[in-house]
Amino acid sequence: MAKKPTNSGKGWSATDVRQLKQLAKGNTPTRVIGLKMGRTAAAVQSKASAEGVSLKPTNQSPYNRQK
Repeated sequence: MAKKPTNSGKGWSATDVRQLKQLAKGNTPTRVIGLKMGRTAAAVQSKASAEGVSLKPTNQSPYNRQK
């Protein structure tokens, strides 16, 4: 069975939300944010959605096009 993250089942503090926003702003992948914060990728995605934080990378062109 998979190991639970360290913050499993705990609430989000204001510091956690601030860190989430900062990591998302820096184009950090969702899975990496989860590992750094001790949460699952699904929990990160859910909280980002609730806070109105976009996790979409800003430095990638659509449909893998290269200039």
